[in-house]
Amino acid sequence: MSDDEGRLRPARPLLAASLACFRDGEVLIARRGKPPAVGLWSLPGGMVELGETAAEAAVRELHEETGVRATAVALADVVEVILRSPEGVVERHVTILAYAGSWVAGDGATGPEAIEIAWVRPDQLDALETTPGLSAVVARAAARLR
Repeated sequence: MSDDEGRLRPARPLLAASLACFRDGEVLIARRGKPPAVGLWSLPGGMVELGETAAEAAVRELHEETGVRATAVALADVVEVILRSPEGVVERHVTILAYAGSWVAGDGATGPEAIEIAWVRPDQLDALETTPGLSAVVARAAARLR
């Protein structure tokens, strides 16, 4: 099964999770290496697997994509991504549960899904080419950790 099989033109919304991992006032972001949003900066994350909680998925995806270990502290935001074709057909529909998390170990490494990573201050996000709403999600995550 290809990575996108079942994700394009889905029969129902899919569930994903991401983690805003904070360390010393900075958040870990990754430049996406795979669709959708290739080349944009975003939070590491991915699909929730059967039998795991969304928080567990967020922590797992962070580690798989960047090698960083963290704990999920609190749900920070719910992001709805609905992409339509020019004809109006729903091509993708993903609900992303974005968690605020605390760094445990690792500086991070790149890979196929995270072709570049960076620890940045939240106020630096607006200067980067990011997925829509990233700055607001990170701000909500930071507030949940305070």
